Amino acid sequence: MAAGRGYPLAVAACGALLVVAAILPWAGLQASSDLLGGSVARDMRGVDDSAGVTALVAGLVAAVLGVAGAMGRRWLAGLAVVPGLAALAMLIVFVSSPGDRFSLDLGKVLSIEPVLRPGWFAALAAALAVTVFSVLSLVRLRR
Repeated sequence: MAAGRGYPLAVAACGALLVVAAILPWAGLQASSDLLGGSVARDMRGVDDSAGVTALVAGLVAAVLGVAGAMGRRWLAGLAVVPGLAALAMLIVFVSSPGDRFSLDLGKVLSIEPVLRPGWFAALAAALAVTVFSVLSLVRLRR
């Protein structure tokens, strides 16, 4: 492997991880009852929301730019900072928008609350990694 392909390949790999993370469950509603001794959850995948679709497209674009950067034009991997930041912004919007999320607590009888699932955290980590590795590929280019 030629020197200087590490960061663009990392951009491509993290972009692919972002695509996978967009398909995973991001959030859900969990209802539990101590009185009945059980709980029920309903999950929502990332692609069920516009923020997840944006993250999926951003991951695809970042992966393509990373591969293009690894093939010889490292500055193209640096352009992946744009979809990385777009995915980060949409992930923050997803968490901060109230939407149809609500909480209800009736003591031990019934408790309903929104929860974040591991897919959202995986998407956040992948989007952050795409951003960091794309910036590092630009910094490495200047040397």
